[in-house]
Amino acid sequence: MNSSSDSRGDRLVAQANTPDIGKGDQPVAPTDDVTSRYRTQLSCNFKQLDEAFAACMQDALALLSEEGIKDYLDGASLVCKIGRGFDPVLTYLEEMPVIAHKLGEGMLTRVSQAVWKISRTPNGRIIPIFLQTLPDVCRRLESEELVGHYITLLFEMMERTTGSIHGFHTTIPSPGLPKLLEQMPYLMSQLALGGLKNWIEYGIRNYGKHPHRQEEYFSLQSADAKAMLQHERHGTLFTHHERKLNLYLKACWENTEYLVPYSVDFRDMREQQPYFDEFGMRIPDVFDDAHGVTGIDRYRAVLAHMAAHQRWTRKVVADNFSPQQRIAIERLEDSRVEYLAMQQYPGLRRIFTALHPAPLENECDSRTESCFRHRLAMLSWAILNPAHGYQNAKINEFAGKFHAKMLQGNATTADMVTVAISFVAQTRLQTDQLPSVYFNNTAIPYRDDNRHLWQYIEESDDEEFFDEHKQTAQQNEQSGLPPRHYPEWDYSTQTYRPDWTSVYESLHPAGNPAVIDALLQKHAALAKRLKQIVDLLKPQNYTRVRYQEEGSELDLDVAIRSLIDFKGGANPDPRINMSHKHDGRNIAVMLLLDLSASISEVPEGATQSILELSQEAVSLLAYAIEALGDPFAIAGFASNTRHEVRYQHIKGFKEHWNDEVKGRLAAMQAGYSTRMGAAVRHAAHYLEHQQADKKLLLILTDGEPSDIDVDDPQLLTQDTRQAVKELDQKGIYSYCISLDPRADEYVRDIFGKRVTVVDNVQRLPERMTQVFVTLTG
Repeated sequence: MNSSSDSRGDRLVAQANTPDIGKGDQPVAPTDDVTSRYRTQLSCNFKQLDEAFAACMQDALALLSEEGIKDYLDGASLVCKIGRGFDPVLTYLEEMPVIAHKLGEGMLTRVSQAVWKISRTPNGRIIPIFLQTLPDVCRRLESEELVGHYITLLFEMMERTTGSIHGFHTTIPSPGLPKLLEQMPYLMSQLALGGLKNWIEYGIRNYGKHPHRQEEYFSLQSADAKAMLQHERHGTLFTHHERKLNLYLKACWENTEYLVPYSVDFRDMREQQPYFDEFGMRIPDVFDDAHGVTGIDRYRAVLAHMAAHQRWTRKVVADNFSPQQRIAIERLEDSRVEYLAMQQYPGLRRIFTALHPAPLENECDSRTESCFRHRLAMLSWAILNPAHGYQNAKINEFAGKFHAKMLQGNATTADMVTVAISFVAQTRLQTDQLPSVYFNNTAIPYRDDNRHLWQYIEESDDEEFFDEHKQTAQQNEQSGLPPRHYPEWDYSTQTYRPDWTSVYESLHPAGNPAVIDALLQKHAALAKRLKQIVDLLKPQNYTRVRYQEEGSELDLDVAIRSLIDFKGGANPDPRINMSHKHDGRNIAVMLLLDLSASISEVPEGATQSILELSQEAVSLLAYAIEALGDPFAIAGFASNTRHEVRYQHIKGFKEHWNDEVKGRLAAMQAGYSTRMGAAVRHAAHYLEHQQADKKLLLILTDGEPSDIDVDDPQLLTQDTRQAVKELDQKGIYSYCISLDPRADEYVRDIFGKRVTVVDNVQRLPERMTQVFVTLTG
């Protein structure tokens, strides 16, 4: 019932604002015979329709031609036949006369045909919200042609996002279309039709085949949706005028507060207001021109109001005041600081007057609604505008009291408290307690929410309205480094998506190192054979390093020369020692492990999971590399969409193979997906800084690159292929050891011939060390 009454109110407002209806065209209630005649033309048998039909026809007869009446009833009959209940029919009958009168009677057939086409698809559930949001869209577009483009845009999205089974029949409704229509009034207030088309296109292109992400995007819950909306929206952007506003505050108000923009809160029932706290002044990130005031002047009004509060307002203890008294105190204090600001800068009066709502004296019915907010808005307007024209005695009396206080020249916040309490007491009505509160023209958008005004001695329920910066008992366990962003290759466009992935790195938690020692003991025979191979791989060539103050032996030539210098009275050279170092092996190795959820599975014919076999293989390989003396590092990766690629350090290049590293390896766990390209780029970031002649990135994985936010199986495969090319350009040799029996289908496309597929997973420890020896021997 509320939605029906609201829509009827909007219709009457629109009708009242229509310039074509003169005094002689006032709607006349049709007679019963006329109503019955038109009722027979409407093919719809809902019983509820009989009660509302006369009122609907009254508007239609006043606004439409005879031909329009026919199209109107035919359209309503068509909407009735879709089988979606009574609400779509009532919405069509109530809203379409005004829409057709303003945009053209062709809208009647256009809309009814659109509803019929939607009903023939799996998306029939969107019809009620499509009709409910249509008046807002029409008021914004104000052209039948533009509304036609809007409907076409919706059909294009519906066609591209409606799913099908086996690609034949569309049976799965679009997950994003209902969310889009819910946000449409807000979107139309922020974007032009072209901007809306671009915003929708971006969502379809990137999330068209991912239902959950699609819903998040079109309901404006994802960061991408907000960023793209910001890119397409018009108005005065804070980011374009930040320096100018800072200079304005400093020059006019000697105020150097930090300005913090916030996005317009489109998901809250209450519109967010500006405010300030210890962290700075919070203001909207965009302002459109309104009521003849430019966006930049709206910013100036907001900042002037808050700066005036900071200069002249003193805190008030809130505990002993009722909610109504607090609201009244806030309004009177707002008026006081604005009065003082206008005394200092008279030009502010024009802006404040233009932006302040001008409530009509009798527009609130005090018999059925709570008019308390309406009275306060009238008082605020009467204080600001002496030519307000109100006849209410109390409004005039308290406006006079306010000005009398201000003319004394020493009015304070405490004086406003006294005036406000007196106003509440003398104007109180029994109906002020009604739950139905009148809000029209009572919100003053350039004023802040006055959270700074109140001081609470004891905690109460009111604090929950404010953003308290309280420390919680639980702290985030993963308080690591900020993310590092990497591009991702889009093979369809042959371009990079800049800063597309976010890599979060952390030190892997530690476990029990005895687990790794037990694994090495299990493979004692293989470890012994490895040691023999390692001894053969160790560089046998030595090179002499001379002129060392400390070394392994004396350099006789230099020592004799130094002795001669000493005997001759000259300063001898103290670098009389020499040492030796191996020559012929300078390799840095990075071992990158795939820790996605699939490695926790036990392969067919095996008794251990891939995770356990990987631990054994890595332990043996680490043992061998440590014996060789090569610098090496171990890291694991997994991903949960492009926004969360987890990269965990298990061993650093400067760490030795000790119990601490073994403990991290023993604690490895599987989870999430395999976004390999981002992990490879991040591993290369560390490997390329190593001082080595040869740099080897050894990747151990059990499947092809994938992630839950990607439906195209080739996208991440081609991105990893591109990442491998990037490593080649940096002089890093990458090699893959795959445990996937189907790896031949994709792995050679990524790594070329630099791959080993281990068919028998049980032999992984042995094969992995063999690969390393072959690559570095």
